[in-house]
Amino acid sequence: MGRLKTEADNLIAAQPNRTQDILAGLSIAGLLLPEAVAYSSIAALPPQTGVIALFAGLVCYGVFGTSRFAIVSATSSSAAVLAAATASLAGGDPALRLTLAFGLVLIVGVLFLLAGLFKLGGVTSFIAKPVLRGFAFGLALTIILKQLASVVGVHLSDNNLVRFLPQLLEQLPSWNWPAALVAAVALLVLWLCARIPRLPGGLLVVVLGIVAGQFLDLQAHGVALIGLIDLRLELGHFPVLPFADWLRLGELAFALVMILYAESYGSISSFALKHGDRVSSNRDLLALGAANLVSGLFHGMPAGAGYSATSANEAAGAGSRLAGIVAALVVLVIVLTVLPYVALTPEPVLAAIVIYALGRGLSLQPLGRYFLWRRDRLLVICAVAAVLVLGVLDGLLAAVAISVVLMLRQMSAADIQVLGRLGESHDFVDRQHHADALEVPGLLIVRPSEALFFANAERILGAALRLMRQSTVEVVVLSLEESPDLDGTSIEALSVFFAQVRGEGKHLVLARVRHGAQEVLQALPEAAAPQVMLTALSVDDAVRLALQVKSQA
Repeated sequence: MGRLKTEADNLIAAQPNRTQDILAGLSIAGLLLPEAVAYSSIAALPPQTGVIALFAGLVCYGVFGTSRFAIVSATSSSAAVLAAATASLAGGDPALRLTLAFGLVLIVGVLFLLAGLFKLGGVTSFIAKPVLRGFAFGLALTIILKQLASVVGVHLSDNNLVRFLPQLLEQLPSWNWPAALVAAVALLVLWLCARIPRLPGGLLVVVLGIVAGQFLDLQAHGVALIGLIDLRLELGHFPVLPFADWLRLGELAFALVMILYAESYGSISSFALKHGDRVSSNRDLLALGAANLVSGLFHGMPAGAGYSATSANEAAGAGSRLAGIVAALVVLVIVLTVLPYVALTPEPVLAAIVIYALGRGLSLQPLGRYFLWRRDRLLVICAVAAVLVLGVLDGLLAAVAISVVLMLRQMSAADIQVLGRLGESHDFVDRQHHADALEVPGLLIVRPSEALFFANAERILGAALRLMRQSTVEVVVLSLEESPDLDGTSIEALSVFFAQVRGEGKHLVLARVRHGAQEVLQALPEAAAPQVMLTALSVDDAVRLALQVKSQA
């Protein structure tokens, strides 16, 4: 009886949450549809591509994802990168541009699926947070300025936004002032709607724009409409491209996956941390892969979990992924009933939606902390400048390159640490930073400060060899706890190190050798010598073993 009562209580308690999810879905649907159409304009693709990405993202992540709040749909960053990538390869051919866009989305989906299958959830560690935030800031500023230029009818001759203001002022006499006025009014309406909780400002401003466009005959005043939305949910033809184009798309897709997942995982993890939820990064990779693959198959845009849509979903009171499914159903109803009217939306209204959505995130606070901490300031400046000066695509590749160079620089700058015992404990710490750490007589205990790999192995082991030669120790203890696995260069360097230690008449005890590394090292002829001992022991236990070896020598 008590069990039945408990289950009934749980069912009653769950009912308001389900109702709240339905209300949240209804609320965010009015935000997502206008943004999806607006982002397709950033990508220079037909409006239906953004709607297809919205459907694919909401349904696939709602079924396979792990976050309660994440909303997966077309994003401004992926749209900008897609536009830049296809423009650089298509050479002004609109049909080829569409084919390249859909091919790129398909590759993005495949890469996400492969990353999930191989459990590469830590892929975003290759992009430093200062670089990512700097790139996002520069990208948001780039999109806003380009939308402003599009509204007033200014044609930008290149992607260098440093020359944006001169071009804008040169064409001031030919500005489309009616379109600028429509965009300004739309921005004001969006700002006012944001003050009223759960009011779908994006949908409201689209409705007002359609009404104003018809009653005021805005087209006669030079205000363009978005035009026909040809939404046909049928499988598109697989892109037929030369092999060289597929290779180039693969390179661009890798960079786009890095940015998309970094943006998505940032949104997912921040709200999971805020609410104490558990999420699976590898399962989310599979969900993002499914969303992008489905979107590509139906000729849609790339999809990711944007922060603005996810935060709007949480603010609307969502408690589960049901809210995203409800939003998809609401959007489907809108598409099936009033889609022809959506085609009457003035383009400046869509530009205003994009500008407002990105303007809310255009804050210097996340970047300012790096200046307060006096860390990574140069990285932030370089990432922002790369987008503004080089353009979206080259700026993206430069941001990824900066992160990889930073990682290699830090790892290659690693050095050898000399360890000592901390008091009477079993802990061994770096003597350079702990003056009270005591050396063990007759032993040299060393540890690389970073994982051994091809760029630092020879230098680190060479430093350990010099320390051994400068001392009168009989046994060297080398801890490999920072190196769970070894590449070929590190293995060769260790084999030479084994031989050199043996040639000096010393003994060597390796501590914390992980299983994968131990199998490889045991196969080395130099490791078979009695002076070399490979162990998985802790440093403390390895020191005990080394003292026994010393007493027997």
